[in-house]
Amino acid sequence: MDTTWQQLEGAALVLARSSSIKDRLAEAYRDHLSQVNPENIPEPLRDQFRACLEALTRERPQRGEDPVRATVRKMSNLEADEIACSLVRLYGALVRESLRPTETELLMAAPAVAAPGTRSKKGAPQVIPFYAQEA
Repeated sequence: MDTTWQQLEGAALVLARSSSIKDRLAEAYRDHLSQVNPENIPEPLRDQFRACLEALTRERPQRGEDPVRATVRKMSNLEADEIACSLVRLYGALVRESLRPTETELLMAAPAVAAPGTRSKKGAPQVIPFYAQEA
C-alpha cells in the first residue's frame, strides 16, 4: 500500500506529463488522489486537499462517466491549470511538512544541559575565531 506522500508524488508526476491538462487531472485523481485518505494529510494542509478533491468531483456525471470526468469536461483549461497548480503546491507543502523535525527529534538533538550546581569541563573554546588576529 502506497503512503500518502507517494500518492501525491504520483499525482504530481502525472500532472507533469504532456497531454491535455483535463486528461492529466482525471488520471491523477483516478490513479492517485482517490486513494488518499484526507485524515492522513497533516492538519494544516487537509482543507486544501479536500478543496482540490471537491473541485474535481463537483459535477453530476452523465451515463457512462464518473464525477471526475464530468467535472473536468465542464471546466475551463484555466480552471484545470489552477487545480493542477494547487495539487503540485500541496505536494510540495507535504514534503516540506514531512522534513520538518518533530518535537521529539528537536529534544534529542538539543545539547545536554549540565545539572544545576555542577561545573562544565574546561576545554577548547566554543567559538573558534575566524581570523588569526582575533585569536
